[in-house]
Amino acid sequence: MSHHDLPSVLVIDDEIRSQEALRRTLEEDFTVFTAASAEAAAGIMAREWIQIVLCDQRMPGVSGVQFLSDVREKWPDAVRIIISGYTDSEDIIAGINEAGIYQYLLKPWQPEQLLLTLKSAAEMYRLQSENQRLSLDMKVAQPVMRERVAGQRKAVARQFAVASVLRAPDSPMNAVCALIEKVARLDVPVLLTGESGTGKELLARGLHLASPRAEGAFITENCGAVPDQLLESELFGYKRGAFTGAYEDRVGLFKQADGGSIFLDEIGETTPAFQVKLLRVLQEGEVRPIGAPRPIPVDTRVVTATNRDLEADMQAGRFREDLFYRLAAITVHVPPLRERPMDIPLIAAAFAAELNGPGGEVFEPLDKEVLECLRAYRWPGNVRELRNEILRMAALSDGGRLRAADLSPRVLRAAEADEEPELSLLAGLDGDLKGRLETLEARIVKESLIRHRWNKTRAAKELGLSRVGLRNKLGRYGLEKS
Repeated sequence: MSHHDLPSVLVIDDEIRSQEALRRTLEEDFTVFTAASAEAAAGIMAREWIQIVLCDQRMPGVSGVQFLSDVREKWPDAVRIIISGYTDSEDIIAGINEAGIYQYLLKPWQPEQLLLTLKSAAEMYRLQSENQRLSLDMKVAQPVMRERVAGQRKAVARQFAVASVLRAPDSPMNAVCALIEKVARLDVPVLLTGESGTGKELLARGLHLASPRAEGAFITENCGAVPDQLLESELFGYKRGAFTGAYEDRVGLFKQADGGSIFLDEIGETTPAFQVKLLRVLQEGEVRPIGAPRPIPVDTRVVTATNRDLEADMQAGRFREDLFYRLAAITVHVPPLRERPMDIPLIAAAFAAELNGPGGEVFEPLDKEVLECLRAYRWPGNVRELRNEILRMAALSDGGRLRAADLSPRVLRAAEADEEPELSLLAGLDGDLKGRLETLEARIVKESLIRHRWNKTRAAKELGLSRVGLRNKLGRYGLEKS
């Protein structure tokens, strides 16, 4: 990103040393302007495009709150932040509404906190600008926009519909998708179970699009990535003044999904204390924002997902039994990728096709050697790991060809870290001991050749063979590459 593309911030502080400290902290991520007085700052704002105003409270002639009140009148789009000492806090809090202050920081400020606050302010400015632009577009061309939105909604519906899930004719996913489409018509909670990376969120979106709520919002939240207190405010919302930093009302995700569906991933990671609050939402059909005097009704379909054994968690007291039966009116288990190897070529080919973008490199279809390696691996990371392998091959490719030699060593060895040693393979083979050992030897030789891109000199060296010895084994095992 060039310096011109960085968000702009105006630092106002009459102490030059403090001003320079702020500049050094911010200049890597922002275009920084500085001023020592309110008068100088107003002059800069009159001629420069300022997105964020960072102002000290104590300045000669005028306070920071008074200056930011003036900024709000003349440049209402600028995000206003103030820095103060503890003794100024009451004055600032009293002037927050008048000046429309986004945030205030106490001295001595910490660089990490300062950067985080300003990056958040820059994102807020970007979102405000985007909302204003979209509002203008809607006013100028509402019919065109409505048609465009409808077209986008149809495109999304086609892309994420259950019917678009890639699967072979004999795939276990056929039964899963049929069940999803069947229960989508019923307005009941659905629990999706299965390992991480199996596509539970994709199925949840497909369920929403196949339901009578398809025109409503589809909202997602990862419960395992958010602490309890923050998760409650995210899902239920809060009222202004409910806690420190709550400067305005916030609509929770349940209310945003009113008339639509909400997808709560990793529901098994929540604590029993939070589970009680979620149970009330399901029982009463209402949420109570933090700090609100009374609950508000919501009409939201709840779809949850977990990679945990919730029944075992119930026995251990980690998950409430009453909540489980509320969430699991219908339970759909999504099988891992290793249980549906017939789907791997289709999914891998789709990921490879996505790499062919306009103006980008064109990649050849995956060859038989690559697909054999992909099918042999057990994919503990499921579809997500498969996608990463395709991206790895693309990054290491030459001339647009996705080669087996560029796969991760663990995929070439076709073994998980927690799988039993290769010798366990011998027990499952047919034939006498010599035949089984030759089968294993042929596999080792082939893996070495693939890893060295069929360079026989390098493969022979790795295996401790002469070129003649390697050539004999290739002939014996029929491994000569055409």
